[in-house]
Amino acid sequence: MKTTELSLQRYFPWLLIIGILLNMPGLWLDVMEPDGALYATIAKHIVLHNDWINLFGDGHDWLDKPHFPFWMAAVSYKLFGISGFAYKFPAFVFWLVSLFYTYVTARDLFNATVAKIALLLYTVALHSTLANFDVRAEPYLTACTIAAVWHMLNIYKGKHWIHIVAAAFFIACAVMTKGIFILITIGSGWFIFLVITKQWRQFLNYRWWVMMGLSFIFILPELYSLYVQFDLHPEKVVFGRTNVSGLRFFFWDSQFGRFFNTGPIKGSGDLSFFLHTTLWAFLPWSAGLVGGLVYLFRYERDKNSLRWILYGSSLVTFLLFSLSKFQLPHYIVIEFPYFAIITAYFLYQKANDPVLDWFAKIQSGLLYILCGLILYLFYITDIQNAWIGAVLAVSIAIISAFLRDKIVLRKILFRGYATALMLYIFLFVFFYPFLLQYQSGASAARLISQKEDDIPVASYQSFSYAFEFYTPAGVNLIKSSNQLDDFIDDQNPCYLYTSAAVGDSLIRSGVDAEIVSASKNFHITKLKMGFLDHKKRGQALETRYLLYINETDFD
Repeated sequence: MKTTELSLQRYFPWLLIIGILLNMPGLWLDVMEPDGALYATIAKHIVLHNDWINLFGDGHDWLDKPHFPFWMAAVSYKLFGISGFAYKFPAFVFWLVSLFYTYVTARDLFNATVAKIALLLYTVALHSTLANFDVRAEPYLTACTIAAVWHMLNIYKGKHWIHIVAAAFFIACAVMTKGIFILITIGSGWFIFLVITKQWRQFLNYRWWVMMGLSFIFILPELYSLYVQFDLHPEKVVFGRTNVSGLRFFFWDSQFGRFFNTGPIKGSGDLSFFLHTTLWAFLPWSAGLVGGLVYLFRYERDKNSLRWILYGSSLVTFLLFSLSKFQLPHYIVIEFPYFAIITAYFLYQKANDPVLDWFAKIQSGLLYILCGLILYLFYITDIQNAWIGAVLAVSIAIISAFLRDKIVLRKILFRGYATALMLYIFLFVFFYPFLLQYQSGASAARLISQKEDDIPVASYQSFSYAFEFYTPAGVNLIKSSNQLDDFIDDQNPCYLYTSAAVGDSLIRSGVDAEIVSASKNFHITKLKMGFLDHKKRGQALETRYLLYINETDFD
């Protein structure tokens, strides 16, 4: 496979740089609602109150995700100030860490060429890039998971003891990001490998037990925080009831409760959900992944191979997600390093096989289909300066069509990166900035000056996590009309973010209120054709007011 290695040597660093750069524009865009803005607000509360133990969201004690991502965001706020960039930046750093560990894992399980291909694939995989813009827990979780696997690989090989500490640290960070179910993703591949190779003595190897012991020690900050916030305060109302144990939720309800649909947070599962989700989420490499899985099942016969750590973990995690009653598309992102390596190995093995020509044609077809879709969206949405984006998309498609390369593997990579270039320029330069102008909470909050952080701010019947995050200080979340009357009576002057109907009603009732902004709002994470079509958009929008209230003169 010397030819394959040489074919990548010149272009690898340039493609990698392009891929990383394509992941960066989203760092400077607004944080999206609901989850991203909620998590950013929880981290903001940590910094404003200097409280690193108690998590607050939606105006009350918040029990859902563990602390680690919020701690990372809060540290970033301390360094850079409270902003959307500061919220996203640590997640981006962890994503860069996941690139490194994806490379070294593929290199040690396969070879350096497979590792380079895998790194190029993973860098521009669609939902991984989206996760760096709409940040939740996945960049942290993916990095910690693949890092733990690589350090465990070195523990197995008997290398330096520092790998025991590092593996335990990353395992603990993963658990403090998502919960104990992540141990299945990290450990299932190892369990399968040791069982099929009959290495029973490994289960008694002291190095593994030291690693697990250290992992438990490293998660003590999380356990302590949950105990202090909830177990010491059974009077707190959580999920509509008292006597809620944070430790029980962490070890059982949060994970097993979601899986079996018996916990306080419920969903409805579909066995096929992650099958079709993966097909779009892993673009532009989905066809290659399908080919890689077929190749794996047909030709990978070496049961003694350490690669079963990768295969087993990937399979078990996918089955676990598919069987779960609580499913969201971004969950699949933690599988992307595995998917990238499996796909890269297939492309490497078939580099000189004519079958790869078909995959090159699929990449070309995907590029042209995406170009057509982008042109259609430019037309129907009437995005500002759409003609510039349209010219860029067509130019990329035409240049790609005329580029000829005798090495099919390189052609696949070039077409995939051309697709990514076209897609991410469209998303981050045109489409998401267009959508975010209808996330009115952020724009309204920016009208409140930093110098006015002593003026009370409230939200009523138009709650927005983005408004809460971008407002300089805290926001009072008003739930009833009586609370609203009390707030206006007691706080003078004040800001109120509310619906146009409520704002107009208050003004008619005699409240001396100035309409600071009247912005159009839409739930931009639930897109509908009625909103995308610029001719019908007005009917789908809701007007929201930011009021500056001076007096409380009610009739």
